Amino acid sequence: MSESKEEELAQIRKTLKEMLVKDLSLEDIRPEDIKDDEILFGEGLGLDSLDAVEIVVLLQRNFGMEVKDMENRKDIFSSIDTLAKYIYENRKEVS
Repeated sequence: MSESKEEELAQIRKTLKEMLVKDLSLEDIRPEDIKDDEILFGEGLGLDSLDAVEIVVLLQRNFGMEVKDMENRKDIFSSIDTLAKYIYENRKEVS
């Protein structure tokens, strides 16, 4: 993986963590407490289906991304890392 790609992924992961903590009102959790590979839903970070809908809205608002067929795309919502990779590979260039 090239250094610039890894740097971009690191920035996306950082932004995602900050968004989740702020916009999902995760109390007692700081962005730096969330591990890149931590499971986001259920026993992991404890997010639920309403949080998933909010994440889709956040992706649209902050990254200009549409997530279609969310039910069949649960794999991208697994962790910060899977979300960051999805964003990196599917975002539209903002001009």
